[in-house]
Parts: sequence; C-alpha cells; structure tokens
Amino acid sequence: MNTCLAPCPVVFDLDGTLIDSAPDIHATVNAVLRLHGVAPLSLDTVRSFIGGGVDMLWRRVVSAAGLPVEAHRELVASFMVRYHDATSLTRIFPNAVAALGVLADRGHGLGICTNKPLGPTRAILEHFGIASLFHVIIGGDSLPQRKPDAAPLHAAFLGLGADPRQPRGFFVGDSEFDAECAVNAGVPFLLFSGGYRKAGLEELNSLAHFDDHSELPGLIENAAALART
Repeated sequence: MNTCLAPCPVVFDLDGTLIDSAPDIHATVNAVLRLHGVAPLSLDTVRSFIGGGVDMLWRRVVSAAGLPVEAHRELVASFMVRYHDATSLTRIFPNAVAALGVLADRGHGLGICTNKPLGPTRAILEHFGIASLFHVIIGGDSLPQRKPDAAPLHAAFLGLGADPRQPRGFFVGDSEFDAECAVNAGVPFLLFSGGYRKAGLEELNSLAHFDDHSELPGLIENAAALART
C-alpha cells in the first residue's frame, strides 16, 4: 500500500491543472498556421489537443488543418520559436497560488511533471512568480519518455527525495494522461475537474476530485491522515 508520511511530496501537472494556457497555445498555433496560409482553428479545437506534448499537439493540428504530414517538423520548429514567450493570455487558476503556499508552508515538497517543454514551463512559472515554490520541474523534453509513461513522474518524486520505485505522495492533474500516468507510477491521483479532460469524472481513476484549488490542501491532509491509519 502506498502510505504517505506527512508532509509528503506533491507533484503537479501544469497546463489545465495550475494554469489555463489554452488561449496562448491557441494563438500561437494560429500564428504558425497563418504563416502557411491555413485557416485558423477554434479555441475549443486546440484546447482538445492539449495534454500529450507539442509533438502530439501538432500531429492533431496537421490532421485537423488538412496539412501534409511532411510539414510537421517545420511547423513544430516555427511554433517553438514563439511558444517560449507565449504568456500574455495564460491565466493561473483562482486560489492555485494560495493553495501552493499553504502546502509549502506545511512542509510539502512540491514538484512539476508536465508534457509541456521545459523552457516554456520555466518561463510561465517565472511569469507568475511561483517557480521558487517547486523543488523539481520535469518537462516534456526532460526525459525520452513523456506522460502517461511513469518515468517522468518517478523522476519528479526522486527529485523530491522519494523512492521512485515506491513513491509516497500525491500527483495532481486534470486529464486522462495524468490519471493514466498516476496509475502507471503507483501514485494516488487527485483530479482538478476544471481542466482539459475529455472523459467524465467517473471514468478517471482518482482518489478525489476538486473544482476549486482552495479545497486541495484539505484533501491532501485528509488523504495522508487516512493512509497513516
């Protein structure tokens, strides 16, 4: 059983969990499409493509826009040039900063495990002034593997001092990728219901779910207490 000694490490997904980055990603995708004379995609369409990393995002964009598969590499390169500075439309979810502060004050080691590339991840955390709260940051290009493979999440827990073979802590995310990653890594999963998931709440294997980040510190403390009994 994956018991948790408090204060235990807590690892977070980023896009759709702590931040709503879809408007910036949408704008950047369409800026690249305009360069190639392609009609823009809707925000809802691009939002539905988020979660699997930049490569998967653009495979879906290429398909939706009817572009040749051979254009994929050039499109990704053009996107990445702009993506590093795409922060103006991104918003942090209400009460997320306060929740992170409460967890840090209680002694929980905090980490990030995202499929977003490391450069843009660090840029957005610095933009919101919260980079210093995280002791380890694993991006989508930090390892050869990406979520839902367990390796990135194990690396995050290792960076927080946990045994990656039996991580003691929690993973907080918003999507199918995150839920599957938590199962693969053997880590209890807490689901933010206001993110980018496409499946219903009942379809994702979560210990608990929340729609306001102010609930999260209490959920973690309660779950940790139950694990110790």
